[in-house]
Amino acid sequence: MTRLAEIGAALLGERLVRTRPMGGGDLSSLVGIVLADGREAVVKDGPDPLAEAAMLRAIRASGAPAPAVLAADARALVMERLPAQGARGADADLGRAVARLHAATGARYGWDRDYAFGPVAIRNGWSTVWAAFFAERRLACHLPYLEPGLARRVEALAAALPGRLPANPRPALLHGDLWGGNVLLDGPRVSGLIDPACYHGHAEVDLAMLSLFGQPGSSFREAYGPAEPSFAERVPIYQLWPALVHLRLFGGGYRGMVETLLTAAGA
Repeated sequence: MTRLAEIGAALLGERLVRTRPMGGGDLSSLVGIVLADGREAVVKDGPDPLAEAAMLRAIRASGAPAPAVLAADARALVMERLPAQGARGADADLGRAVARLHAATGARYGWDRDYAFGPVAIRNGWSTVWAAFFAERRLACHLPYLEPGLARRVEALAAALPGRLPANPRPALLHGDLWGGNVLLDGPRVSGLIDPACYHGHAEVDLAMLSLFGQPGSSFREAYGPAEPSFAERVPIYQLWPALVHLRLFGGGYRGMVETLLTAAGA
């Protein structure tokens, strides 16, 4: 951890005075640093710090809150330290923040570089057909890593997506891993959306993910805007992507979630 802190200080061109322990994720390390000039920052490693830096900049450019990128190289990402005292009652502000994020639109579906959740690759590239993109790069990509019974069900669902997903939804800027743990709260407001895995796609992907490990209150939807027709039918399809990632990363404890979602999706 000291080495990561030293890299962050060097990227900012200042002497490291001390570090602050921070709760890191399962897939990367995180440390707070205090510099000789009094500045504080957060340093993070991960699969591709330069890619994450670009994603955070895209989120900020949309008007949604995210930490400012102070420096980055292939070893580490140095970010602004945001206030995050925790709160309740921030659902409406979260709805507004996600609406601003999703208002940013791309020309196609995908992203200009691949990414990863630890050892699980996220293949992006570009596509003009949403159902094909989601089928190939978010579902079928897992088939070689699944036991045969699950693989057959996922493959059948992926093949059916042209009839299950809208043909050409607006290519919204997605956070890509939007759950409560990646939302920093400070009082009644969202201070930052963190740990992104951005790409352009159907906005419902983020909304489905946001309800996978918890459920924002009704004020979220009121602030964000009304659901599209048949949204509830697509939720288990879109939730299957993060569930499959969790199955591969953390093992059989997530198999039940995957099977439940496949059943809900009619597969």
